[in-house]
Amino acid sequence: MACYDVVVVGAGPAGIFAAFELVRNGGLSVLILEKGNDIDARTHSPSDINTGWGGAGAFSDGKLNLSPEIGGWLDEYVPRIELEKLIDYVDDIYLSFGAPKEVYGPDRWVFSALRSRAEKAGLILIPTRIRHLGTDLCYKVLRNMREYFEGKVTVRANTTIERILIENRRVVGVETGDGERIDAKYVIVAPGREGAEWLSSEMRRLGLSLQANAVDLGVRLEVPASVLESLTQQLYEFKLVYYSRSFQDRVRSFCVCPYGVVSRETYGDVVTVNGHSYRDAKTENTNFALLVSTAFTEPFHEPIAYGKYIARLANLLGEGIIIQRLGDLRQGRRSTEDRIRESTVRPTLPEATAGDLSFAFPYRYLSDILEMIEAMERIAPGVDSRDTLLYGVEVKFYSSRLRLKPTLETEVENLYAIGDGAGITRGLVQSSASGIVAARAILKAAEGSRHN
Repeated sequence: MACYDVVVVGAGPAGIFAAFELVRNGGLSVLILEKGNDIDARTHSPSDINTGWGGAGAFSDGKLNLSPEIGGWLDEYVPRIELEKLIDYVDDIYLSFGAPKEVYGPDRWVFSALRSRAEKAGLILIPTRIRHLGTDLCYKVLRNMREYFEGKVTVRANTTIERILIENRRVVGVETGDGERIDAKYVIVAPGREGAEWLSSEMRRLGLSLQANAVDLGVRLEVPASVLESLTQQLYEFKLVYYSRSFQDRVRSFCVCPYGVVSRETYGDVVTVNGHSYRDAKTENTNFALLVSTAFTEPFHEPIAYGKYIARLANLLGEGIIIQRLGDLRQGRRSTEDRIRESTVRPTLPEATAGDLSFAFPYRYLSDILEMIEAMERIAPGVDSRDTLLYGVEVKFYSSRLRLKPTLETEVENLYAIGDGAGITRGLVQSSASGIVAARAILKAAEGSRHN
């Protein structure tokens, strides 16, 4: 029977950084278990996009948001000043493994002018500092991290976890999908968004407290890059928030990809849309998402299932991802392949099926999205063009949030939950930082037990 000091479930950013901190400062034996492929075996196939070494981040756009306001809710567990230090620490680690030195962010006067324009349009512009790796460099950085772990930790890819094992409210190990028992003094679960449903199910089985997070649903827009250059040349990734007139719903821009491509991602049997930018390969388009945040109330507790239901409906209608011209949507008609070809915007995801997004989205969501597009037209003329392309559905799943201590330890002793899958982060930097928080808590606990 295998036995380790620490078992880390999941090799996404949260799990990687937890293991990094443990081996850098510890002397503890560490095992990383990952359901997907190791880094060198990963491909761009749908089944490989969200799992494997690096998690969904491996083929992401590779944006490191260095502002505490962006990327999660760690400030609810860690004091703001401590979170800022954690973000700087995480950033330094990324730099040491090959992240570029350039940071995007406007000077104070430029941002003030942009914010004033946004406010006049009914939009809120959130200040951000971003280090952009790009999809190509992001993969290389993660590969460098994997090489660092050689001889320091044990990594087992293509290994699923069936159960977390506890005795007397203390974790004692995990059981793999093959029935193997692995004992551990500490377990860190970092399953990512791909494993969010599994973690929620497992926490319910263990009788732990859960709180449903919001679900973000929306579309990805594609426009000529020139339409948004007044924003992207100053901010690279603008963060805009809008509260709709009709429903007072929160709508936000997300994952701006200047000169990028629209892409697909897969969550099990569900196909959704995403976007990427490469450092060395550019297109003539810029794409970004508009997402409507919905926090469901009693008695509903299945926001992930709801998001997947909407995405499956779009998959059913379009045999995958639907693409529609904004002008066709406003006129209440489906787009055809001929109308897409006639558009002045050339789609960067040619496999998307021309169709009608209004058959997949509830009216409320489309109304919110169209309102924000109208508002954005006032600060970026051309966004509300009839030839703007809309892809759907884009969904961001956040796991039900566990009741956690400031150390990110659960109600079960020595069991920690971190990253996007635990519902406390939603981005590379805060996810990575959550791994540091848990690892430091374990190092402190292990040191204390040695002296007892």
